[in-house]
Amino acid sequence: MSKKTVKVMLVRSPNGTRQSHRDTVLGLGLKKMNQTRELEDTPAVRGMINKVSYLVKVV
Repeated sequence: MSKKTVKVMLVRSPNGTRQSHRDTVLGLGLKKMNQTRELEDTPAVRGMINKVSYLVKVV
């Protein structure tokens, strides 16, 4: 059985945001604008995406 994944893209710069939000973006593995990562769809990852939803886009 294959694991479900979710693709996340950084669409806004985290500059000028809270430090915890910048740390969350780095925790998702996103460092550059328009960078896309494919992550395992877990409640922890969903929570991180929800926290910085104004910075990322789920592709």
